[in-house]
Amino acid sequence: MPDMSGLEACGKIRLSCSTPIIMITVRNSEQDKVLALDSGADDYVVKPFAMGEPLARIRGALRRSSFSEPFPKIETSELSIDIHRRIVDVRGQRVHLTPKEFDVLRALAVQEGKPLTHKRLLQTVWGPDHAEETENLRVVINQLRKKIERDPAHPRFILTEPWLGYRFQLPSLASEKRSQRKS
Repeated sequence: MPDMSGLEACGKIRLSCSTPIIMITVRNSEQDKVLALDSGADDYVVKPFAMGEPLARIRGALRRSSFSEPFPKIETSELSIDIHRRIVDVRGQRVHLTPKEFDVLRALAVQEGKPLTHKRLLQTVWGPDHAEETENLRVVINQLRKKIERDPAHPRFILTEPWLGYRFQLPSLASEKRSQRKS
């Protein structure tokens, strides 16, 4: 692929699509397989192969996948995220996010409530060669918080998991009502 590696393409596809991804490649080292699976591939087939193997792997991936589960549309009184249309509204106002900001928000939002490591976010959004560039991630998280949080110093949506990464969390209805009364 001339413009990006297969791993980068896999990570970008995974950001917007839950379709099974099976990588077919001549690379057969354990590290290559681990990187591919960490980038979002569901399976990995090394060339050469008999045609029956990838066909069986495709059937298995299709059995395990759930095409009926679209990415969620997240809506609270303060925040609305339409992942398919790449639209974010904060307190009724449209907010412009850079492509990286949106990709980080999407990666966090589709895993709502689950912590994502710095490495996983970096590999998913920037690609497998950027797993250690945590400063890039911190900058994007800070910019996102300024754009979507009422008080970026005390975030309610994008939470820090110390020494691990970040988690997107929808506020509970009770705390959201308390916050609205304060405003």
